[in-house]
Amino acid sequence: MADTQTVDTGPGDTGKQPRSVRVVLLALMITMMLAMLDNMIVGTAMPTIVGELGGLEHLSWVVTAYTLATASSTPLWGKLGDMYGRKGAFMTSIVIFLAGSALSGMAQNMGQLIGFRAIQGLGAGGLMVGVMAIIGDLIPPRERGKYQGMMAGVMALAMIGGPLVGGTITDNWGWRWSFYINLPLGVIALAAISVVLHLPKKRSEARIDYLGAGLLTLGITSIVLVTTWGGSQYAWSSARIMELIGIGVAALVGFVFWQTRAAEPVVPLHIFRNRNFTLMSIIGFITGFVMFGATLFLPLYQQSVQGASATNSGLLLLPMLGAMLVTSMVAGRVTTNTGRYKVFPLAGSVLMIVGLYLLSTMDTGTTRFMSGVFMAVVGLGMGCLMQITMLVAQNSVQMKDMGVASSTTTLFRTLGSSFGVAIMGALFNHRVQDVMAERAGALGSKMTEQSAQLDAASLAKLPAAAREAYQHAVSAGTHSAFLLGSVVAIAALIAAVFVKEVPLKGAGPKPEDAPGAGDAETEPVSGTPVTETV
Repeated sequence: MADTQTVDTGPGDTGKQPRSVRVVLLALMITMMLAMLDNMIVGTAMPTIVGELGGLEHLSWVVTAYTLATASSTPLWGKLGDMYGRKGAFMTSIVIFLAGSALSGMAQNMGQLIGFRAIQGLGAGGLMVGVMAIIGDLIPPRERGKYQGMMAGVMALAMIGGPLVGGTITDNWGWRWSFYINLPLGVIALAAISVVLHLPKKRSEARIDYLGAGLLTLGITSIVLVTTWGGSQYAWSSARIMELIGIGVAALVGFVFWQTRAAEPVVPLHIFRNRNFTLMSIIGFITGFVMFGATLFLPLYQQSVQGASATNSGLLLLPMLGAMLVTSMVAGRVTTNTGRYKVFPLAGSVLMIVGLYLLSTMDTGTTRFMSGVFMAVVGLGMGCLMQITMLVAQNSVQMKDMGVASSTTTLFRTLGSSFGVAIMGALFNHRVQDVMAERAGALGSKMTEQSAQLDAASLAKLPAAAREAYQHAVSAGTHSAFLLGSVVAIAALIAAVFVKEVPLKGAGPKPEDAPGAGDAETEPVSGTPVTETV
C-alpha cells in the first residue's frame, strides 16, 4: 500500500497558507533570486576575470554560453517536470546550477570558464520554470495574485543589488566568489525544498521526445546567436548571419511539424489553441523585449549624458523598479479579491507605450527628476504585465501541462529580451555613429568605430567638444531605441484587447463570488492538504 505524506494546514486555517507552504515559497524565492542575480553579479566581475584569465577575444562567450544553455534547456525542464514530477526535475536543475557555479569558480582559463558557464546555464534553465510551475501546483490562480509582489520584489532586488553585490564581492573576496556565493544560498533552498515540499510523484511510460528537443535546441541556439552576433561580430547581411537564420527557421519549422506527430511532444501545440495562452505568450515576448532594452540603455544614458556614477548603476533604475513592485502588488491583491485581471494587461500596455515614448523625448537637457518620472511610468506598466502574463497562461491550461505552459511563457520572454537587446542595440549603435560623424567628423567616427558605448574612463579623457558630441549622440541613440520600443509595445496593447477574461480557478477570499469555482479542472486550494505518494 502506498505511503502518503501530507502537509496539513491544521484546523481552521482555511484562507491562510500553511507554514510548510510558506517555507517552500521562501525557498522558491531564493532560487528565483539565484536565477536573476547571477548574470548581473558576473557582469560586474568580468573586467577582473579577464585580467586574471586573459582571453579577451572570448569574453562575450562567457555570457553567450550561459544564455544559450539557459534558453535551449528551458522547454525541456518544463516537460520533464510534467512527465516525471516537478520536485525531482526542479531539484536536479538546482544541483546542476550549483555544480556549474562551483566549477566556474575553479576555472583556470577562459575556455574552462565558458564550458562551466554552459553547465551552469543548463541548470539555470530549470530554475525559473520550476519556481513558476511549483507555485502553479501549490496555489490556485485566484490566490496566486497575493504572491506577485513577492516575485516582483525579488526581481527588483536582483536588478538593483546585482551590480552592487558583484562589485563588493569582487573587490573584497575576488571574482571567484561571484560564483561561489550561489552555493550556500542554493544549498539552503535545496534543503528546504527536499524536506518540506511534497507533490505527487509521476511515472510516464512515454519516451522523451529527443528529436523534438534537438530541433528546438538547434532553432533557439540559432536565434540567440543571430541576436547576439548580428551587428556586432558580424554584419546583419553577412553570410554567417544568413546561415544561422536559415538553420534556425528550418529547425523551428521541422520542430513544429514533428510536434504534431510525437507521442509526448516537448511543447504540445494544443496549448496554443487556447487564445489566452497564445496572447500571453505574445505579451510576454514584448515585455521581455522592452524591459531588457530599457535596463540596458537607461544606465548608459544617465552615465554618459547626466553624469551619474557607474558604481551606482543599479540604483539608477530604482524609479522604474519601485513602481513595478508597487503596481505588481496592487494588481495581485485586486486579482485575488475580485478574480478579474483583463484590466491589467490593457492598462499595463498603455502605460508602457506612454512611458517609452516619454523616455524617447529625453535629450541632453533632461533632468534626473524628469527621467525618473518617465521611468516610473514604464515601471507601472511592467508591474501590470510581468506576473499577470504567467498567471493567465497557467490558468489557460490543464494541470498536466503546467510545466510546459510555464516554460513556454518563460521562453517567449527570454527570446523577447534577446531580440530587444539586439534590435534596440543595433539601432542605438547606428544612430550614435551617425551623430558622432555629423558633429565630430573623422574623430567622432574613429571614437565609436569599435563600440558606440564608451566607458566612464574613456569619456573623461575626451576633449570637451568631443564629449558634448558624444552626449548628443547618446541622446539621439536612446531616442531611436525607446521610440522603437514604444511602437513595438503597441502589439502588446492589441493582444491585450483580445484577452478573454476566463474566471480564475480556485477560491478567493469569498469563494461564492468566484464564478469559475466549479470548474471541472481541479487544483489544490488554500486549506487543502498537499500530498505526495511515495
